Amino acid sequence: MAATPSPAEAERPRRTTYRRLPVQQRREQLIAVALELFAARPPEDVSLDDVAEAAGASRPLVYRYFAGGKQQLYEAALRSAASELVRRFRTDGFTGTPTEQLRAVLHRYFAFVDEHAAGYGALLRGGSVVETARTSAIVDDVRRAALRRTLRHLGVGEAGPRLTLLVRSWISVVEASAISRLDEGRQIPVDSLCGWLVDQFVVMAAATAVRDDQTAEVLRPWLELETPESPAGVLLARLRSIGL
Repeated sequence: MAATPSPAEAERPRRTTYRRLPVQQRREQLIAVALELFAARPPEDVSLDDVAEAAGASRPLVYRYFAGGKQQLYEAALRSAASELVRRFRTDGFTGTPTEQLRAVLHRYFAFVDEHAAGYGALLRGGSVVETARTSAIVDDVRRAALRRTLRHLGVGEAGPRLTLLVRSWISVVEASAISRLDEGRQIPVDSLCGWLVDQFVVMAAATAVRDDQTAEVLRPWLELETPESPAGVLLARLRSIGL
């Protein structure tokens, strides 16, 4: 007759049965597991033992794939997340006016932030014990990709300094909004926040257009594509209603 497990043994999490996987598949599995853990907890609170346990693997096996230990695994997970985030900046296949498409991209962005809340917040705030020049460079690459995608969405091949500064500044506002929303317990609904950020872009672009011919040339045809029901159309109507 089999012995009845003690209460302590019954509560102990069971390790997933180990399965031999091809090298690349095992590496991708470890990265995927690490991403889930880094999304749930700040990077410094996740150990290699946590990753090994969640992956149904041994600590030596994790080291076999990531000889640099937790730091190397974190950077690999971060690159994977960064690649996913960059893909969400694409507007291919989106329909609607320019500001409707921009709002759709922001929804994708905030979905990513919610999925990777702890890791995203720790990274962008800085100060994580696993933050290095390499992890900062990965984040900078994402920001540059966001800049390129936004300029492409605007139909700009080569941006001048003021237009570039406009887009970079707006991206900073988006990042700050994401961090603030996480810090405040997601009190602002995503749809409302995305609408506000689109309004921010239109207003910032209008202010820049007053002083920059290139921005004016970009913004004018953009606004001509808007409808009364689109984000820009609604914003302009509201501004007129308060006498602006």
